[in-house]
Amino acid sequence: MKRISILGCGWLGFPLAEQLLARGFQVKGSVTNRQKLKKLSAAGIQPFRLVLDADKVQLKEPDFFDTDLVIVAIPPRRVDFIETIFPAQIKQLVKYLEQYRVPKVLFISSTSVYNELDGRVTEEDVLLPEKSSGKALVLAEFLLTQNPNFKTTVLRFGGLIGADRNPARFLSRQKKAGSGAKPVNLIHQDDCIQIILKLIDDEVWGETFNACSPQHPSRQEFYEKASEISGLPLPQFSEERTSYKIVDSSKLIQQLNYQFKFASPLDYLRLIAQES
Repeated sequence: MKRISILGCGWLGFPLAEQLLARGFQVKGSVTNRQKLKKLSAAGIQPFRLVLDADKVQLKEPDFFDTDLVIVAIPPRRVDFIETIFPAQIKQLVKYLEQYRVPKVLFISSTSVYNELDGRVTEEDVLLPEKSSGKALVLAEFLLTQNPNFKTTVLRFGGLIGADRNPARFLSRQKKAGSGAKPVNLIHQDDCIQIILKLIDDEVWGETFNACSPQHPSRQEFYEKASEISGLPLPQFSEERTSYKIVDSSKLIQQLNYQFKFASPLDYLRLIAQES
């Protein structure tokens, strides 16, 4: 494998592209905003403007799909009818994957595909998401994994932290932060990237993995600590009991022999505190 195309060179896709370039891969990256093309080019990423619509793909240079692997790193947009629009966008993408005979796909999904069932969730569980974004991702996963023309691996990431994402700001604007007892399911950007690199190095295709830090502190413990470090007001949590889920990443840890850089999201907060 020498050529990798990243559909969505944003918060995750861009630093991933830089890591792949450093390893000697030829990297093609797509954005929707023309102004960001220069940033890709300056980093050594071959730039493409690609817009996935529900009825077509806006792409002038189809060389983007002349590649060994397409990494799909675009989340469903928060729009009305997301349950139908996002799968329709993926259907348009599939047409190009088939036409240009792309052999492998890595789809970045989310743990929002799981319902909150007051316990651990694994890749073997039946997917009955409550949120529209989760329902859209379930359909997108199916369209990709069930297509026999290419091999797809799915990575279901938890909530993304790290880089320029201050977790304290997530709750700082909310007057009521909900239940503080619920466990968090988070993963740092560094672990996201290293897991993807490991999948590529080990040629692991046709699999589905949960990817969350294996330790799950409570929302109150995590966000109060994040707020203290950031100098923001502490969130006001309620004591009500609400349903929850704990995303189990044992399959990924065992099958890839992967050791998380941030085994707990609190490890990331401790690092920030040391550096500040």
